[in-house]
Amino acid sequence: MRISKVHSWIPGYHLWILVFLVSLLLLGVLSRSFRSGFSDESNEYQPPKIIPSKGNGYPPVIAYWIFGTNGESKKMLRLLKAIYHPRNQYLLQLDAESSDHERGDLALSIQSEKVFQAFGNVHVVGKSYAVNRMGASALGATLHAAALLLKISTDWDWFITLSASDYPLMTQDDLLHAFTFLPRDLNFVHYTNKTSWIWKERKLSNQIVVDPSLHNQKSSPLFYAVETRETPDAFKLFGGSPWVILTRAFMEYCIRGWDNSPRKLLMYFSNVAYPLESYFHTVLCNSADFQNTTVDNDLRYIIWDTTHGEANVLNMLHYDKMVASGTVFARPFQEGDRVLNKIDISVLNRPPNGLVPGEWCIDKGMNRSTETSKQHEELCSTWGNINAIKPGPYGIKLGVLLSELARGGTLRTSPCEQQSESRNITRTM
Repeated sequence: MRISKVHSWIPGYHLWILVFLVSLLLLGVLSRSFRSGFSDESNEYQPPKIIPSKGNGYPPVIAYWIFGTNGESKKMLRLLKAIYHPRNQYLLQLDAESSDHERGDLALSIQSEKVFQAFGNVHVVGKSYAVNRMGASALGATLHAAALLLKISTDWDWFITLSASDYPLMTQDDLLHAFTFLPRDLNFVHYTNKTSWIWKERKLSNQIVVDPSLHNQKSSPLFYAVETRETPDAFKLFGGSPWVILTRAFMEYCIRGWDNSPRKLLMYFSNVAYPLESYFHTVLCNSADFQNTTVDNDLRYIIWDTTHGEANVLNMLHYDKMVASGTVFARPFQEGDRVLNKIDISVLNRPPNGLVPGEWCIDKGMNRSTETSKQHEELCSTWGNINAIKPGPYGIKLGVLLSELARGGTLRTSPCEQQSESRNITRTM
């Protein structure tokens, strides 16, 4: 067996040994996250200082993972301010392509804000690692982030993955309101059952790849084997969007894997290209406990045509459609994209460099002091009730839609069965 890469030829049995070692390495990184937490920051971690109220009638708690690469720390900070709420947990992480200086500046920016320190709910991973977003290192990073958030606190309801290129289309009061009256066991994952994807998925899953970023300090291209492997028959493969909103219970299941299924699938997907497009989808649909908890919607608006023309102009053309879509997040955006300013003003009511105002923030996101000749800006110096939320029209609209679907049982219609049936029909043609 050979690997189709310049200067890369590995005999068959050596390749399978390498595949096995890469799988063990991925599992080892994940297991160490429980033992070491924040690596060099583990000794500095302190529990949240203000605990939000939980239970019937109270809003949920969202655990956010915001991931970026070299030069994206400013975008991450802007995104954080646009989605900040003291009820939630936030984990910010720059990969190894960024410098120690940039990661240090990001941590310093968080530490310098009194509101973040007062609520103790924003955390930065100081020491990062290489990530190839096409490979298993991206899946390992996602699971590691969830493990860190579980180490910080298990008192959250949903886990949301965001990149530095994402931005919200509604306030956190809107989102928390819409999710307040939903069952807390629903996983928002978009599946696809298109015939073209089915054949693409079969080719990708049968193709053996190795992600060197799992053991290199810098991100490296994937290695592709010439030979392929057979489609597995011990489990069914599913796939769709890599952007997910997953429950705490499901993330604990993926990380701890008490029935071994998530761990077995993790070893399989450690040698698949684009595993984030299949891993969580497959674990959900192969688990009797979770396969009927899926909502076939990732609540994202994706702008696909950013490669043609000027992105700023194209995104402005998408504005009306984005805000009318009823989705929670949109992507991708570049730094300084003009449409973000329009979203801040017209949708979020977020002041420049400030936080989104709400019932918890009495001074509307920013306090301006004119006691000195130089104006000083402090993020939300006066706090209200963090358990009270005040939704706007976008949150009320989303809440009504999701509540109607829940009452009608539509949310319990499993896309796992629908996609499986479509795949079986396609493969018998």
